[in-house]
Amino acid sequence: MDKIAILIPCYNEALTIGKVISDFRAALPEAVIYVYDNNSTDDTYTLAETAGAVVRREPKQGKGNVLRTMFREIDAQCYLLVDGDDTYPSEFARPLCDAVLNAQCDMAVGDRLSSTYFTENKRPFHNFGNVLVRFLVNLLFSGSIVDIMTGYRALSYNFVKTFPIVSSGFEIETEMTIHTLDKNLNTINIPVTYRDRPEGSSSKLNTLSDGMRVLRMIVKLFRDYKPLFFWGIVALILILIALALIIPILGEFHRTGIVERFPTLFMAGFIGLSGIVALGCGMILDSISEKEKREFEYRFQQTEMQKKQLLKGGECQ
Repeated sequence: MDKIAILIPCYNEALTIGKVISDFRAALPEAVIYVYDNNSTDDTYTLAETAGAVVRREPKQGKGNVLRTMFREIDAQCYLLVDGDDTYPSEFARPLCDAVLNAQCDMAVGDRLSSTYFTENKRPFHNFGNVLVRFLVNLLFSGSIVDIMTGYRALSYNFVKTFPIVSSGFEIETEMTIHTLDKNLNTINIPVTYRDRPEGSSSKLNTLSDGMRVLRMIVKLFRDYKPLFFWGIVALILILIALALIIPILGEFHRTGIVERFPTLFMAGFIGLSGIVALGCGMILDSISEKEKREFEYRFQQTEMQKKQLLKGGECQ
């Protein structure tokens, strides 16, 4: 087991990967640096290998797929995630890792939004997207995470080995953050500076398509993690629609004693019944969700025991 594993998922980062490896080796000389090449068409793999990193390949395209493989294959007390595009300064690596190793945090978030992100990032829609995602996640999941989509964060062994990744792409950071909030894990925000990509380096993040994937992920996890809240909203909307349809009919019946709009009456009844069914589904799924949280706590404790056994066995480098 490594003490610190620096994880760098890469796709066509030949321009910057050598500098990133050099900078983080100087900041954390005791760490093992892992670069997972995600089907690069340039010299990323060769340059990372020449720079002294442990380099492996991940054929499934997408950052989420790369991190899934990294989390399965690498054992470490602390995992430092960083991008290979040289946008995250290495001087913040030590504080992030110390939060996990010494302060018992499960996730230390490198907060770009409180420092230089909005001045360095030249893509206004990215800025708007980060603010929107932060607002939605903290509102729906009662959180206080400042930077939801940062790629610079440190994670504990327990978090990595119990986190069920379902994302395949850039929505992985949002999924990690929501999972941490839902499971009430220890989290800390650490402000870090951010610099835009160097000239000649291009972002792999598509503002519209990847932004929509992130928003779909938020809705999906809101439905899965807070089913009573989600289906309660659906039920409320359906019942309000049913009431809007049936109240005029009831008023007409009160005045004339006759119901003339039977199709509307039947539709209102069906929609109202659907709302009641949605509320019942939410209550059932909420019970299942609470059971899953208890099972997660048990798995989390088992993972802590596994880590102690690895450390006791002298496998920590």
